[in-house]
Amino acid sequence: MAVESRHRRVHVVMPESTVEAIDAIAGKRGRSQFITDTVEAELRRRRLSAALAEMDGALADFDIPGWETREAAAEWVRALRDGVPVPPVPNTGSESAA
Repeated sequence: MAVESRHRRVHVVMPESTVEAIDAIAGKRGRSQFITDTVEAELRRRRLSAALAEMDGALADFDIPGWETREAAAEWVRALRDGVPVPPVPNTGSESAA
């Protein structure tokens, strides 16, 4: 099923060297798609960054084994991604009962 998407023409001013670099990658006929893809990726990155900043410290009041420091938490996540058994995160009471 195709998703209908509305488009709007906008006028953007940027340095000539930037336009040339875009054209070298995407070609003149691919300029709009390249800019759209790049801007959408940056918007996703900024939204994620804002969400992470908002959640920073959300678990500070909970004693979670393996998460004593930022470094320890990062190691816990790396181990989880690598398939190494890690202690489960205890229920913090924030999840709704199913």
